[in-house]
Amino acid sequence: MQAIPWVSRRRVPDTSRPLLMTSLAQPARVLVDPLDGMGAAIEARRWGWPLVLLCLCVSLSGTAFSLRWDAAAATVQQLQVSGELSRLSESEIADKIQMASRKGLVGGIAKGVFVMPLMVLVLSAVLWFSAWLFGVRAPFGRLMAVAAIAMMPVALYHLIFAFCVFAQHTMTEARVPGLIPSSLAVLGSASPRLKTLLGAVDFFNLWSVGLLGLGFSSATGMRRGRALLLMGVLYLMYFGVFSIGLPSMGGGAGAPMAGGK
Repeated sequence: MQAIPWVSRRRVPDTSRPLLMTSLAQPARVLVDPLDGMGAAIEARRWGWPLVLLCLCVSLSGTAFSLRWDAAAATVQQLQVSGELSRLSESEIADKIQMASRKGLVGGIAKGVFVMPLMVLVLSAVLWFSAWLFGVRAPFGRLMAVAAIAMMPVALYHLIFAFCVFAQHTMTEARVPGLIPSSLAVLGSASPRLKTLLGAVDFFNLWSVGLLGLGFSSATGMRRGRALLLMGVLYLMYFGVFSIGLPSMGGGAGAPMAGGK
């Protein structure tokens, strides 16, 4: 009779959980220790979880706003401005209000699911072009990690915004800038044009710009001060185009950094 060989039942250690914790902890460390944490996160190309968190937080804030948004008041005001209010019946007005509410919900979720990944991808391409323009090199994966990790303050803003909105009974577009007073635009009774300019000095936006500079320096080897200056110039160009240039040309409301910030 052939003997059955003894098989060891020793459990193989599960390394998936430590790897998962590391992939989450490295980007999170950047928020509290950006000088040392950014380099390790960029070297490991940790862009997956920061991007997922950004999408979730932006979708959550969009959903929160759409659920608390006073769609009736906004729709009636828009119909009054366009002159359509007097020509519509009550049922037609109710249908338009319901449609506006649904569009707000879908748009809020779509911003997180589609717009944020596209924005991170475009930002990565801008960083790659800037590196090529200034004669430094970096793999696109590292620059993707820089863009995704640098957007984590924006994700934090949207998370705080969602909790603040859920605490309200109703919300309007006019109350959004003052709900989280993170920029100088909420100080004093400045003119609308001056408030637009002061909106560039925003805590979460400047936090992201600083992380972009530190990450770009770690990824490309550019001097830290020069990288921070470059990201500051790019941010001012972005703000000038989307918050000042396009609105003055009739392009609609400005789009400050990170869509909704």
